[in-house]
Amino acid sequence: MARVARTCLRSILKIVNSTLGLVGIAMILYGLWMLRVWKRDMETPSFDDFDYTALWFIYTFLSIGATLCLITCLGHISADSSNGFGLSCYMVIIFLLLLLETLVAADILLNSDWEKDLPEDPTGRLHDFREFVESNFDFFKWIAMLIILVQGFSILLAMILRALGPNNGSKHDIDEEYTSARLPLINPHLQTPQYVVGEPRFTTKNDAWNINK
Repeated sequence: MARVARTCLRSILKIVNSTLGLVGIAMILYGLWMLRVWKRDMETPSFDDFDYTALWFIYTFLSIGATLCLITCLGHISADSSNGFGLSCYMVIIFLLLLLETLVAADILLNSDWEKDLPEDPTGRLHDFREFVESNFDFFKWIAMLIILVQGFSILLAMILRALGPNNGSKHDIDEEYTSARLPLINPHLQTPQYVVGEPRFTTKNDAWNINK
């Protein structure tokens, strides 16, 4: 029964964890699209002396997407092996990510001038992204809530799977079969063959002489 529960938890954790991977892939694709648009604009003369370090928003977007993909890989490996250390690292990383997202969301909601705290973005990608989010605010609101729920559920599943421990059932079954196969050779309670104890019979010389005749 524990093996079936462990297998189900592994599958559910992998499915839930894949949501973060999909978000990371979407962010990487969007970051590559922004980079492509910027390279197209670089062909104009007004961008001849452009500072490449000003692409901080695009680089940050790509880095966050790659980080989510790495976290997804770690979650899949930890769920498949049910390793306690791997699951602990996965839970800590998800918790820190959830805490960081909460702090960023609180700063955006409570601070109306939050854009002034960020470096200047000459590419204009930050402004375009903000307008895109504001025009589809309801959609992004549900996406954000889904990501938060997925992260919390992932932590809960990882905690349960870590409490169950790794699956060593197959190894124990092999050991039991091997022990059962060896048991008759080392069991001291096995019945020994019955011997009839009687007086020894010696061959006399006359019997030996009759046999030779």
